[in-house]
Amino acid sequence: MKTRRRPYSAQRPADLGGGVWSVPVPIPGNPLGYTLVYAVESPAGPVLVDAGWNHEDAWLALRDGLATLGIDLRTVRGVVVTHHHPDHAGLAGRVREESGGWIAMHEADAALVRLIHELAEGPHRNFQADMMRRAGAGSDADAVALSGRPDPPALPDVELRDGDLIDVPGRRLRTVWTPGHTPGHVCLHLEDADRLFTGDHVLPGITPHIGIYPYDRTDLDPLGDFLASLERVAGLGSVEALPAHEWTFPDAATRAAEIRAHHEDKLVQLHDLLAGLSPASPTIWDVAERMTWNRPWADLAPMQRGMAAGEAAAHLRTLEVRGMIRREPGAPGDPVRFTARTH
Repeated sequence: MKTRRRPYSAQRPADLGGGVWSVPVPIPGNPLGYTLVYAVESPAGPVLVDAGWNHEDAWLALRDGLATLGIDLRTVRGVVVTHHHPDHAGLAGRVREESGGWIAMHEADAALVRLIHELAEGPHRNFQADMMRRAGAGSDADAVALSGRPDPPALPDVELRDGDLIDVPGRRLRTVWTPGHTPGHVCLHLEDADRLFTGDHVLPGITPHIGIYPYDRTDLDPLGDFLASLERVAGLGSVEALPAHEWTFPDAATRAAEIRAHHEDKLVQLHDLLAGLSPASPTIWDVAERMTWNRPWADLAPMQRGMAAGEAAAHLRTLEVRGMIRREPGAPGDPVRFTARTH
């Protein structure tokens, strides 16, 4: 879960210099408050980095915020989506309709968006509730099945790969694939100004949610991917970071190292927790209940508990990959259980 470390600063549309602007776009009903949408100048029209949540208030904030900076939304050349989550990709389709521009997204997230469309239209609407049951959830699984979901994001026109240059005439905006928060999350390195649009990958005061879905998969290690991606960002040096939430900051490498250390500490604590429960073999849900979150477990809504379980599953999976815990055999359909290895 994204855990707040200190209060958010006030935000307004801003000229950040060097042909880059930012517009805070509200996320209704979400404690994050807003998504920072960036515009990058080019002679062929501005390119947006993310677009914001698909809500009328967010749309007006984006349109009017750009206008206060002298940018007509109808002149937008395209939208690069750092990842498929609704607070980043939600308005991309509407921007495309208004401007005739393109939407670009990493191919791994594009594949997920196609799957989301299929799940929304097919008989799999209770996918997350079924997944939660396999993790050991009880009535929370049924509560999630009844909760509302945002509309799927628009399908992209351009699928990106690591190292691709974005179509921004006169600028050098390069794709840096940083999986973890999502399989296709990207940062964008504005090489002509040595700035890095970090999306949710590196944030100044909070850490992004890293989860695994379905919880019991054995073919993925999203936290391992995230930690490796943090090392890659650190390798870019003390580049200025322009994140999607909170505020800009001068040194992406230092912050990336801090976030990596945070997760390494969390992995040690989780291993110790499992070792302390031995010989019992807890489910993913049991583990999530015992971990520390930004609020007590009893105060988390069912959907938030589902996200917490996803994050617990990702940390358990990394410990499993490192050989520090083992997955216990069980009958088909039984919740997965783990036991700590002691050396």
